Amino acid sequence: DHRDLHSFPTRRSSDLESDAARRIKTELLAQMDGVKQDTGSLLVLGATNTPWDLDTAIRRRFEKRIYIPLPESEARTTMLKLAIGSTPNDLSNADLVAIAKRADGFSGADISILVRDAIFEPVRRCRRAKTFKRISQAGPDGVVREYWTPCSPGVPGAVEMSLMDVPAPELLEPKVLVGDFELALEKCRPSVSPGDLKAHEEFTRDFGMDG
Repeated sequence: DHRDLHSFPTRRSSDLESDAARRIKTELLAQMDGVKQDTGSLLVLGATNTPWDLDTAIRRRFEKRIYIPLPESEARTTMLKLAIGSTPNDLSNADLVAIAKRADGFSGADISILVRDAIFEPVRRCRRAKTFKRISQAGPDGVVREYWTPCSPGVPGAVEMSLMDVPAPELLEPKVLVGDFELALEKCRPSVSPGDLKAHEEFTRDFGMDG
């Protein structure tokens, strides 16, 4: 069973809490004690970004408190691959490794935001384009069709037109390039501050264990 610990009780305070809130917390603690007595195979797993706000009694009932730090470079590379998925791209594995190294300090959510911004760059290029050219390419069904794709004005076959002039079924968006991630990295920043990391490390030192 999985629950987000943000929905679990925070520290109890007679000055700040209502009687109803305290009763709910007391009942929850009793239920958790009942779970501990269960002889079946039941795992109670919780996650929180602010473990220091948990009620002491709740903290005691989670016997293992494991700190999972920000993903390292290798993990960030894997996250990039998963987030890009089947999106057409010209990225090599070496490109992804280099991008992951530059994304030092990014969380999993930050990586997702970075990828979403990067894979939108081909759309932006289509919107900015003033010239398009025809290109033949096999579709998902294997049938070769003619498409329009943005190009530079000097490219042979370039036709002056805007995105609005291209029929939607005939638009072939450019692939995601390394440069698209370069632009995204200039705009995206880690959401976890050094102060946040220090707080997690201090909590792990006092109450938890390394993940």
